[in-house]
Amino acid sequence: MSTTVQQVLDKKGSGTHAVPPTATVMEGLELMATHDIGAVLVKDGERLVGIFTERDYARKVAIKGLSSKDATIGELMTPNVCTITPSHTIDDVMSIMTQNRFRHLPVVDHGKITGIITIGDVVKSVIAEHEATIQQLSSYIAGDIAT
Repeated sequence: MSTTVQQVLDKKGSGTHAVPPTATVMEGLELMATHDIGAVLVKDGERLVGIFTERDYARKVAIKGLSSKDATIGELMTPNVCTITPSHTIDDVMSIMTQNRFRHLPVVDHGKITGIITIGDVVKSVIAEHEATIQQLSSYIAGDIAT
């Protein structure tokens, strides 16, 4: 049985960080630096309208000739964010992230943002599942040898 997104959120917590689309890129970067995160959600009130990632910054500021102090998050964010639900599995998340080439997925439950899953969360979950399988096999083999 694969781990669910909800199980991952239960372990890591469901906190998210967000900025409005009118925030400057510098404000978004400062929030990311303060919390040592690679993305912030972009919300208009309570509505998710985009996501702003380190990749958005790295690829769009210089290319568009913008200044981090003057450009807004709304100019650079990724709109139309793909989201997942708490009932998705980590296998689902890996597939979605791989197919779409992104590393952050907001979790939405009945229209409310309940967390965010990152590629780091996926890797930790997969490693934990493998370690548990190894432990079960080791216990089984040890029990088999003892009999």
